[in-house]
Amino acid sequence: MGLIIFIVIVVAIIALLIASYNGLVRLRVRADSSWSDIDVQLKRRHDLIPNLVETVKGYASHEKSTFEDIAKYRSAENYPQLRASEQFTSLQNALQEVENTIQEARRYYNAVVRDYNTKLQTFPTSIIAGIFNFAPRQFFHPDEPSDRENVAVKF
Repeated sequence: MGLIIFIVIVVAIIALLIASYNGLVRLRVRADSSWSDIDVQLKRRHDLIPNLVETVKGYASHEKSTFEDIAKYRSAENYPQLRASEQFTSLQNALQEVENTIQEARRYYNAVVRDYNTKLQTFPTSIIAGIFNFAPRQFFHPDEPSDRENVAVKF
């Protein structure tokens, strides 16, 4: 009977160690993945915003020349409908959506890092973390003060 209890205790300890290790690995992978998501969103912003701005600038330029032509030839009966304001509104909405997505990615990363770092410091997982050299992660924070500012959109 004593041998069975001993075996059950050893199996339970081994199961606890395996579960703790696997939990740390899962959180580490989620942290890596969420950090990558931030990079993806920043790349998207870098690629998308200049293209949107150029599109709106081109449309506004076209509309300006159309408006100037109408003013020059006032006798024209068919006035075109000017829609630059819709383009600017669309640009504003796209900028807001991109910034919101980046903010969500940063928050998710910080939540995963919080869970990971907490697990590293709690018993008995802290023992496993020490044995297998799991290191704490840093929360997301911009490297440069200018990184905290919105992207400048210039026309």
